Amino acid sequence: FTMNTYLFVYDLMQFCGHSWIFTNMIIRFMSFGKDSLADTFYSIGLVMRLCQLLSILEILHILIGIDKSRLFPRFLQITERIIVLFVVINSQEEVQGKYIVCVLFFLWNLLDVVRYTYNMLSRTGIYYLPLTWLNFSLCIPLYPLSVLAKAFAICVSLPYFESFGTYSIKLPFPFAFSIYFPYVLKIYLLVLFIGMCFIIQNLFSERKAHLGTGNIKKKRS
Repeated sequence: FTMNTYLFVYDLMQFCGHSWIFTNMIIRFMSFGKDSLADTFYSIGLVMRLCQLLSILEILHILIGIDKSRLFPRFLQITERIIVLFVVINSQEEVQGKYIVCVLFFLWNLLDVVRYTYNMLSRTGIYYLPLTWLNFSLCIPLYPLSVLAKAFAICVSLPYFESFGTYSIKLPFPFAFSIYFPYVLKIYLLVLFIGMCFIIQNLFSERKAHLGTGNIKKKRS
């Protein structure tokens, strides 16, 4: 009971955070149009970073056994966001004003509002079939789109990492070793798409497990 209450509070906090971001983005776009896209990161970036840092707890939840989700797919999804948000976007002010940041945040928050709503209700034993279907179906087309948006954000950031030398390291003699960070990002792009294939396979498996005929009848009863 205690762990279930804790998970409910965690999901509630995440739901409130992502709902605020999602609502804020929509209201700003309706009020200011395209002009609102350029300063999306400055208006909601702090809350977005807090929500993503808080999501690291989900890995701990799986490790200690209070969450039955699969560890590796969730680990990949969380680390993808952490790397793109904190390493790529947060470190390059020139990237923060790009429209791709707004697109990426919109996709992330749309998925998370649905996911945390479903999680909250499921903690209390409430299952709505339309919400269950949406939770396990929406991610299948939107997750690949978010990966493409992440890849595009990385590609946009490459010229700035090259010109500013951010995170590039050159060790002095006698080591004679250097790390050119744009090369690291290019390698990570490959990892990102390989991980996408694995995660999409896992998403289909979860959808089949939760939306199978037997499971639907059980939840209805």
